[in-house]
Formats: sequence, C-alpha cells, structure tokens
Amino acid sequence: MAFSAEPAPVEEKVESEEESLPATAAAGGGAGDAGEVSHEEWRRWGTSSPLPAAVDAVVRELLEMEAAAGEKMRFGGVGSKLKGDFKDVEDKKHRAVYEMLADSDQKLQYYSARQIGCRLLGSRGYLCQKCWLPAADCMCSNIVPCNLWRGMKFWLYMHPKDFLRQNNTGKLLWQVFGIQAAQLCLFGIQEHEDIMWDAFQRSGKGKISFLYPNKSTIPKSVKDLKFDGLSLTSDIHEMSSHEEPFNFVLLDGTWSNSAALYRRLKERWTAIWGDEGIPCISLSTLSASVMHKLRPQPAWDRTCTAAAAAGLLWELNLRPELSMFEFEKQAEAVECSLDILLDALTTRRVRLGRSITRKQRHNRNCI
Repeated sequence: MAFSAEPAPVEEKVESEEESLPATAAAGGGAGDAGEVSHEEWRRWGTSSPLPAAVDAVVRELLEMEAAAGEKMRFGGVGSKLKGDFKDVEDKKHRAVYEMLADSDQKLQYYSARQIGCRLLGSRGYLCQKCWLPAADCMCSNIVPCNLWRGMKFWLYMHPKDFLRQNNTGKLLWQVFGIQAAQLCLFGIQEHEDIMWDAFQRSGKGKISFLYPNKSTIPKSVKDLKFDGLSLTSDIHEMSSHEEPFNFVLLDGTWSNSAALYRRLKERWTAIWGDEGIPCISLSTLSASVMHKLRPQPAWDRTCTAAAAAGLLWELNLRPELSMFEFEKQAEAVECSLDILLDALTTRRVRLGRSITRKQRHNRNCI
C-alpha cells in the first residue's frame, strides 16, 4: 500500500486474523501443484518473469528439509509463517545461512527470497492465484479488465511482506490492466529489479516518475510532468514501436517499509545516472480510498496503492493535451476494482463472524 503506515500492535493482531491461513496448509497441497514451484505456477501469481533463482533455491531447501524430517510443513498466520517443530529447525538453519552471507545486499536478497518462498508454499491450494483471496472469496469474476494507455506503464515495487497479502491493493492494477501494463517488481529480488531498471534505461530518465512524497525535497506534481517527444495523436491502443512508455513507479508496502524501498531505488538511480535527486511526484487531489473503511490509514493524506494509481490517472485526465487517452475510464476501472475488493473482504469478515468496523487511526485533522 502506498503512503501507508505500519499498523499499531492491536491492529497487527486484527490484520493477522484477517489474513491467517489454515493451520493445516501444507507445502505439497493444492491446485494440482506439488513439490517444487514451476515457472508456470510462479507466473500464475501475477508476474511475467521466470521463477527467480533465489526463490527457487529457498523452496528447494525447504522441501529437502521436509523430506529429511519426514514431517509435512505447516503454515499459518499473516505471511504464511511456518508452524510447529519444523519452524524451529528451519529458523536455526536460515539464521546460520544469513550470518554467513558476505554483505547487506546478499542478506536482503536472501531475506526477500525466504519471505516469498514461504508465502508461495503456504498459499498453495488456499489462495486464488489471481486475486490472492481464499478460493471461497475469489472475486476474479467481478473484475472488469480495461486497457491502460500504451504510452504509460505502472511498476509495482512491492515489499515481500506485501506479496500474497489478501488485502493488498497493488494486485488490482494487473488484474485490471494486465501484467505487462502493470508489472510486479519484488524488492530484493535481483531478476525483478534488473528487468525494471533495464526498462528504465531503455525509456530514459525523462520518462520515469516515482509516486512518493519524499519529504527531503519538494516533490513535483502531475502538472509538472513533461511529455516531450510524445506523439499525442496516438490513440489508447496504438503507439509507435520505437516509443518507450512513461514509467510510473508505485511503492507497495507499509509506510515504514516504503522508506527501505525508496532508499534502494535512490541508490540504483544514483549508480546509473549519477543524480541523487530521484524524480518523485505527489498527488494534489488525493483523498481517502474506500479501503479506509476496513483498513484505516494514520492520516487522510495517505492511501492504498490502487487508490494512488487511480488518483494519478484522474490528474493526468485533467491535462488537456492528454484528454484523448481515456484516463477517466481507466481511473474508474481501478476504483471499481477497489469497491469489489472491499466487498469481498467485508463479506469474508461477516461470514467468519469478525467485526467490519475498524478503529480510526488518523490523529489529526483531515486535509
């Protein structure tokens, strides 16, 4: 979730209840998948990339440990955490591996791969691979696809702790626009990050914007974006083959985790272009999303990832020279998907006998 805040301790418990997996969820179960994660299975979770080598290595190691122990892995709770005696053995082993790694980047890559590997194995046969909701609450049939203007592309730079979270809203963007128009890039996964930065270098630094209210500088607004060299006579479906899209990066993680996402982006930006001033934009018409009803933010000026994307599209729609690209229709499609997700999560809570009223978290006046 973009512009969001780390949940308070009490709400972490509620969040865990909302996203908990059955305690019996096991690595080998579900949807015809067993054993190792295939490239096909990996792509069904919302990405066009091959299975990252580090994630594959973690999954193989877990399955080898399971075979040696003669005991099925069990997962439960937020983030598909391992449970039981197997967890204690695995925890000791992963700590030993982590301590042996030479530098902070290797540690980050291992941490991210382990988070993602456990979530993959723990979610098999339980979560829908498209909407990341339990099969009984799948909302895929209600999502109406929409074409994003081909002159732009969303990148979901996602923290591994948000990967496969049921209430994550970033996933809605590729459900609505497709996995090529809204591409997933997992923080700390080398292959994903290389794919994203290769695309940035093809487009050029003038066609990259990070949607993030960086407090150390004065962020630009959508009004400041320059679309020089763009053939504004193209329609939404057509674009010259030699034209690279404008890249809009959404930081998809809690407010606290987004700081780490931003630092890594800034380091890579500086390494490639030598500039320390990463091009951030903020939204001037931001308002609370419908998800605020179920998952409150600490202030009204922070919102979820999908609502931030919709806000960007609405503000692009206000640019007269871009009016032909149907940004209004695209923004409405995202907002509609948010309504569908809220309804699915609310219906699930009611069915499980859980409260649908969440404590308000913002402690200052709305802006």
